[in-house]
Amino acid sequence: MILIPAIDLKDGQAVRLYKGDYLQKTIYSSSPEDIALNFEKMGADYLHVVDLDGAKEGTTTNLETIQKIRNVLSIPMELGGGIRDMQTVDLYLDQIGIDRVILGTAAIENPEFLKTAIQKYGSERIVVGVDVKDGYVATSGWLVQTKTHYLDFLKELENIGVQYIVCTDISKDGTLSGPSYDLYQDIFEHSSIKFVVSGGIKDADDIYRVNALGYYGCIVGKAYYEGKIDLKEVISCLQKESSHV
Repeated sequence: MILIPAIDLKDGQAVRLYKGDYLQKTIYSSSPEDIALNFEKMGADYLHVVDLDGAKEGTTTNLETIQKIRNVLSIPMELGGGIRDMQTVDLYLDQIGIDRVILGTAAIENPEFLKTAIQKYGSERIVVGVDVKDGYVATSGWLVQTKTHYLDFLKELENIGVQYIVCTDISKDGTLSGPSYDLYQDIFEHSSIKFVVSGGIKDADDIYRVNALGYYGCIVGKAYYEGKIDLKEVISCLQKESSHV
């Protein structure tokens, strides 16, 4: 399993939201690049970055900060939030040097755009963010709920050629109440797509459980920032285990 620490950006700062509420935010750092570098020093294999302003407005608001993070890192980095046209995909993948981008709103509202992006860059570099609220897919920084059930959406994604998704249960995000295991097991049993568990991780046991269930990946955010997880130790344990497999 790949463990991916997360940095959420708002106004150039590293923050966390509570259940996706832009009014309920906690600021953790004004230098997100320092946090990113620290994750790398702890042994992280990958970094997950979300441009919250971009997700809400469909813009590249935090471009300068994203470039700073990319410049200090040598590990791969994935980025989501506000990536809704090929021009933005090209900018991040070709110019900024992001390893893979996460398409959310655009993947639902414009499947042709998603197909074009995968044809151009391949399914390794184009990931879809599937944000779920009460069983249905949500868009526009979680502000709009669609009438599309998440399993139906995953079938559509499979048909398009998507291989990787980041799946978030919005009701769990930023709550430290544990992930939605029922949701992920449902996906595991009904879809061939590799998914990253996102939202609700509260401690190391949650991470080890996700690993034991055989899922592809897991994002950790608030639990680290609130001091609930010794990330360096967890990364070390996971790497030791994988080296014995």
